[in-house]
Formats: sequence, structure tokens, C-alpha cells
Amino acid sequence: MIIKREKYLQELLSLQGNGLIKVITGMRRCGKSYLLFEIFVSQLIEQGVRPDHIVKVDFEDYKNKDLRDPDRLYAYVESCIKDTEQYYLLLDEVQLLHSFEDVLNGFLRKPNVDIYVTGSNARFLSKDIITEFRGRGYEIKMYPLCFREYMTAFSGSPQAGLNEYMLYGGLPQILSFTAEEQKVNFLKRLFAETYLTDIKERYDIRRDGDLEEIIDIIASSIGALTNPNKLLNTFRSEKKSTISYDTIKDYLDYLCDAFLVERATRYDIKGKHYVNSPYKYYFTDLGLRNARINFRQFEKSHLMENLVYNEMRVRGYNVDVGVVPTVRTNAEGKRQRALLEVDFVCNLGSRRYYLQSAYRMESAEKVEQESASLLKVDDSFKKIIIVGEECPITRNQQGITTIGIYDFLLRENALEL
Repeated sequence: MIIKREKYLQELLSLQGNGLIKVITGMRRCGKSYLLFEIFVSQLIEQGVRPDHIVKVDFEDYKNKDLRDPDRLYAYVESCIKDTEQYYLLLDEVQLLHSFEDVLNGFLRKPNVDIYVTGSNARFLSKDIITEFRGRGYEIKMYPLCFREYMTAFSGSPQAGLNEYMLYGGLPQILSFTAEEQKVNFLKRLFAETYLTDIKERYDIRRDGDLEEIIDIIASSIGALTNPNKLLNTFRSEKKSTISYDTIKDYLDYLCDAFLVERATRYDIKGKHYVNSPYKYYFTDLGLRNARINFRQFEKSHLMENLVYNEMRVRGYNVDVGVVPTVRTNAEGKRQRALLEVDFVCNLGSRRYYLQSAYRMESAEKVEQESASLLKVDDSFKKIIIVGEECPITRNQQGITTIGIYDFLLRENALEL
């Protein structure tokens, strides 16, 4: 089964020979190694690069254990470079190489060596790249399969595919299982034995009950506003826990650092500034989220909101939660300030979209409800409601576009239509 990760491949190709260390990061099992060693290597050979000018080392492979020693690796790579032509150095799970930053910076000084590495989220995060390479590294952040990629390997209809995707997520290996029990067991073991272990080992967490409680709370409340203070109150009132504010904040940061979840900050659209707290947290992979809570809460409206968020992140957008201050008249005739929410404010360069995720809009009242916040946004950027079913792409007299989830996910240019 070959799934082309075209977006990431094209990004790698565009960075060839730019004098930086290309670092592919992302959650475990999202396809980093396959992208580098299979897809990218095949493209290099198709370009005419000779195989003996592609130096590959997988540090997780036991036969390469000796090469985790920096001196031995350096000598090995040196022995492979026999002329002045371009060489490609590809290193998988580079965090297993001792003093990897010194070794890579050494190779970076060679004019005919182009360096590409992958790093595990256990010990090699975005902030590590900034710290260790100090402007000499370029991060390519990789996500699990988006729905468009997923459907290239799924044999059923888009409707059946979306149901499976929202339930079991987009980790590539999930497509190799045919039985429901196999998929469930794979995801549950992966969460417990890999992702949680990574976090516990990296941050030396020994009493992990509170960490797991925080994960469960976030998993059970996709799209809900929260912050460390709110969680602290929950722990003290319901769990009778003595956990501190700082520990809760650290645990939330750890989950983001491990690429398990992402934090969306609130943005005041009219005031053009960020509202520091509270935040929303979305899971990078829905299958892992569902596995964590034993597949008990399959609420399509919330899962679709998470899915829309992930899709825009895969497309490279910065995604915030929008708020629009407004004044309303209550039942007593008094004017009151209120905040209307725009699900997502998506920015990429000069482009911006305001998105609402609405699983169903079966009545005029529901249409009015979903449109209310968008109508309060007084700029000219495109305003879109995404509904969880097939429907024609339409635009009303107020300038709001409605688009179905399948067009949104499967047509890259859907937001431009």
C-alpha cells in the first residue's frame, strides 16, 4: 500500500540544497520515516541522483547501533563521500545519535552534503530544533493522513471513509488492519505504550495519575474552552487533588510538545488582539482521541469541528478561535455585552478565512444561529459555513458561503470556489 504524501514531498523538494538541515517532526507513526526513506528517495532517483550518493542511516535499526557513536557515524559518512557531486544524507530518529547537533552542524559545513533528518517527539521537538540548530535547521511538521490522502487507500465510498476516518483516525498503519478489534487494540496500545511513555520518560513523570486525568478531560470535551485555572478547580472540587496550577500548565504543554494535541488561542476579531485565556484543545489524530476514552463519545458535531481544525493546519494555516464582541437586548429590555464565537480564524500570509463547523443546519433557526457571528465580522475576508453532509456550494446575499464536508476535505481549492 503506497500513499503519496505529496504535500510533504513537494516541500522537501523545494528545500533541496538550501544550506539548512531539513528536520521532519511530528507524532510517532505519522509516516516520517516512510516519507524520507521511500517517497523522497524514489523521487531523488527519478531526478537522476545515483543511489550511492544517497546515504541512509536508521538509528532505530539494531545493525546501526554502532553508528549512534558520533565519531563512527562521521567516519562512515566521510567514507561514503568519494567525489564533489551532491550527496544526500538521510538520518532517521536522529535523537538516538549522541551529540547529534554537533555532528549535523559539522556535516553542514560540507558544500556537497544536503541533510535531512527525522526526530521522535520523545526527545526532539520544535523547540529543540530552535535551540540546537540556532537558525541552521528548517522544520517540516508532518501530520497523520488528511482525509484526501486517506481516501487514496480506502476502497469504499467517501461517506463510509469519513465515518471510518472520524472513528479510527489517519495514522497510516490503521489502513493495514481489516478488523475493528485490530484497529481498536492498535490505537489503545499505541497511546498507552508509546505516546504516554514518551512524555513520562522525557519529563521524568512518576506519579502520572493527574496527567492521565487531564488527557481524559480534554478528550471528553473537544472544542470546549478551558485553561489551567478551570482544570485546577475541577481537580480540587471533584478529584480532591492537591495538584498545582503550574503542574497542570506543564502537563498541557507536554501534550502539545508531544504533538498529541494542539492549542487554539482566542482572537478578538474586532479588537484585533489575542485573548490570553481560555483556550481550546484539539487532538492531532481523532483515532487516538477516541481510543483514549474507549470509543464512548462519538459525537459527530465535535469530531467534525476537530477535523476541520486539523485540515486547516495540514494546509499550513494558523488557526485561532474567533470572538466578536457585540451588544444584545435581553428579555427585560436591557442592553448587555456578549461574545459571539467564530469557530476558526484561519490565516496564511495575506489570506484569511472565517469558518463555522455546523454538522447539521436543518432549520432556518439553525442557519441563523451559525450565521450570527459571521455577520458581525465587518471585513471583506471570506466567511464560510461547513456542513457535515453533501450539498451544493452556495453563497447567500450576505456573502456567506455554505460548503459540504466532502467538498471541503477532498477539493484542495474548495475554499476559493
